[in-house]
Amino acid sequence: MSINRKLEGRTLFITGGSRGIGKAIALKAAKDGANIVIAAKTTEPHPKLPGTIYTAAREIEEAGGKCLPCVVDVRNESQIIDAVKKAVDVFGGIDIVINNASAISLTGTLDTDMKRYDLMHNINTRGTFLVSKICLPYLKKSKHAHILNISPPLNMNPNWFKDHVAYTMAKYGMSMCILGMAEEFKKDNIAVNALWPRTVIHTAAVEMLSGINEAKSYSRKPDIMADAAYSIITKPYDHYNGQFLIDDEVLKQEGIIDFDQYLSDPANNGNLMLDFFLGEYPHDGFNQGKEVAKRQSRVNERNNVNN
Repeated sequence: MSINRKLEGRTLFITGGSRGIGKAIALKAAKDGANIVIAAKTTEPHPKLPGTIYTAAREIEEAGGKCLPCVVDVRNESQIIDAVKKAVDVFGGIDIVINNASAISLTGTLDTDMKRYDLMHNINTRGTFLVSKICLPYLKKSKHAHILNISPPLNMNPNWFKDHVAYTMAKYGMSMCILGMAEEFKKDNIAVNALWPRTVIHTAAVEMLSGINEAKSYSRKPDIMADAAYSIITKPYDHYNGQFLIDDEVLKQEGIIDFDQYLSDPANNGNLMLDFFLGEYPHDGFNQGKEVAKRQSRVNERNNVNN
């Protein structure tokens, strides 16, 4: 194995990997010649969102990886069990699990119907727990075992609860899995961490969710999350464990200082929007966060000058 192909021959099980951040991580790993299991439910093109598990598989193989697309709704235990069995049969095991599948509804308590509440909790918290649980017997056999959840740091500021408590609970459930599993499986040399973006990541889903056509102007590309995830999952199990990691902080540890390369729109540097759950500021969905990001950018600039 070449030193520049750290994931060559390793098998990644990625939920929600047919588009967005999940697919970006898959494509990054594919360049090393990794085996990728795309576990997602999109088999037919969505009217507003591009990509299916099959189109993602083609891109992964064109990038140099091997891919097994599996039809998986992470709410369905039998589908997960079947996909994991197929992955082990085809690739011989599972080394890395990326819990990326997620559902979001930025609604207050009275405006959150229980069907939407259940969807978020069954995909985010239960789905993450269940996929991890089913993969863990195989991770125990790997010398490179890692679970990485795309979930936020546990910020207990009420600002992150008051406007969308159901969504916050569901995402924090994913993060609570980190705290428990990192300690529980430390003895098995399985690293368990969370990764979250500093800024909004530009995906088709964000465009649709925000209803703002200019979402590209205040976001970063999914590549920054892919590069950060790659850095984490290629480290020894005891380098990161039980950590809530932020994409640009991880990359700074790798010596990366040029973050302009990740801008969705290079003309809008300094106009980035902080993602949810970061800092002490309120966030009203897709507006005030942009102003917070501007202020934070100015603070960072002053700190850099002073240092």
